[in-house]
Amino acid sequence: MNEILPLSPAATHYKDRSTGLTLFGVATVLLGGLCALMIPLMLFGQVMAGKTTGIPPNFQTMILAAGMYGGMAVLMVWLGIGSMLARRWARALLLIFAGTGLLMGLMSFVLVAFLLPQITKNMRLMQPPGQPALPENMVVFMVGFGMLIAGVIYVVLPGIWTLFYRSPHVKATCEARDPVERWTDRCPIPVLTISVWLAISVPMVLLMPLAFHGMVPFFGVFLSGVPGSLIYVAFAAVMAYCAWAVYRLDPKGWWVTLISFTLLLVSGVISYLQNDLMEMYRQMGFPEQQAEQMQQIAAVSRPIMIIWSLFIEALLVGSLLYVKKHFWPARPKP
Repeated sequence: MNEILPLSPAATHYKDRSTGLTLFGVATVLLGGLCALMIPLMLFGQVMAGKTTGIPPNFQTMILAAGMYGGMAVLMVWLGIGSMLARRWARALLLIFAGTGLLMGLMSFVLVAFLLPQITKNMRLMQPPGQPALPENMVVFMVGFGMLIAGVIYVVLPGIWTLFYRSPHVKATCEARDPVERWTDRCPIPVLTISVWLAISVPMVLLMPLAFHGMVPFFGVFLSGVPGSLIYVAFAAVMAYCAWAVYRLDPKGWWVTLISFTLLLVSGVISYLQNDLMEMYRQMGFPEQQAEQMQQIAAVSRPIMIIWSLFIEALLVGSLLYVKKHFWPARPKP
């Protein structure tokens, strides 16, 4: 049975944000609807691209993206309704997703700025053969417009959501309208962030064997089929354990998370450096024509993959070090 908790002293004097919670909840539900709409639009885009380039669409590789957009749609609708009802768990989770999205968006922009010359080169290399090269100003416009749209989606919107849901008045409003302990209250928000993302990663990892034939970089080789699929299943089990152990503030979960993702990074970097990326694309199930097109940009894809892997690892290690104090709290001085 949920225990009714008294309001904190700070929560007894606050500005009621019920209207804001309702408005942001409706907006979140609408964003969920847009995510659901992305699935048929993505399918339509693949079909039209296939007609334009003559390369048949590879719907199998869209499983992961469709699963991601479908999951985001369900999650946003659920959280939007929770916000309209001023639930504590909804505020905590919306703060987590918005804050994480803002951080990832800002850091991704730094990474994209660093890789901008390679990105523009990729755009030229991916043009269908026989067509005139894109003018320089057109390439600059396309890259700039894409970054503008990405900035609104991945920086501006998460920033607005973060500012609203981190407000002490919003927190106090949820505590007043939902005066019972929720599962999100039993863990510090920074730790809960890591636990939630580990849990969300589990179904996404389990989709990898379906989406990419189980292809996985494994310490210098690319495995696929049954061996690669078994590795994904094992890694999903490890992440599920880490999500639960981190949530419970178990130090073993902290260590297993750090070690497993470090090994994943080392495995990927070694594999990307020692192998032809074309072999990876073929094992992932890309049609031969697509694989040949990707061969033109394989040289620039390799550093992008390595830098992105290092970026994700740095973000995770930094987060784990930040929350370490919650797993080994300082002992009071005698």
